[in-house]
Amino acid sequence: MDPTPGNPLSPDELAGVADLFGGLTRTELRRAVENVAARRGTPFDPSTVDDAVASARREYYLLAVEHGDETVLTPGPAALPALPEHGADLPHMMDVEERDIDADDLAEASRERLETDADAAIEAGDRDRARALLDICYDAEAWRSVDVEHVRERLVGTFEEL
Repeated sequence: MDPTPGNPLSPDELAGVADLFGGLTRTELRRAVENVAARRGTPFDPSTVDDAVASARREYYLLAVEHGDETVLTPGPAALPALPEHGADLPHMMDVEERDIDADDLAEASRERLETDADAAIEAGDRDRARALLDICYDAEAWRSVDVEHVRERLVGTFEEL
């Protein structure tokens, strides 16, 4: 997936920015994208960024996880985090402390999301989404050793041609 007008970052770059800090709130990520856009001299549209973040979450490039009393976005199992041009400058431009997100919390958040999304795909009879989730199951298992064999089995059992 490529960047969209008003959002200068690809999903992997969004994940790379979040990874730079260990995780960012939605507001912090939006501000980071705005800073990168300003450094690049490219247009910035907050609503487009919000849409890009939602899409990156849907496709598991970003994963929301509870950290303390806030929800932060971290790279998800489908991401190959990449730092965008001028991304290395962000720690100097933003007053955000680096976060240390527990690997078990990431794995649990990923497993729970996959279970919920698989239930929704099965209920809707959405074969395309089920195929995408099946691929993400394999990514998650390699990413954080997330045990989602039961999710794969349900998807394949429901949509045998997968």
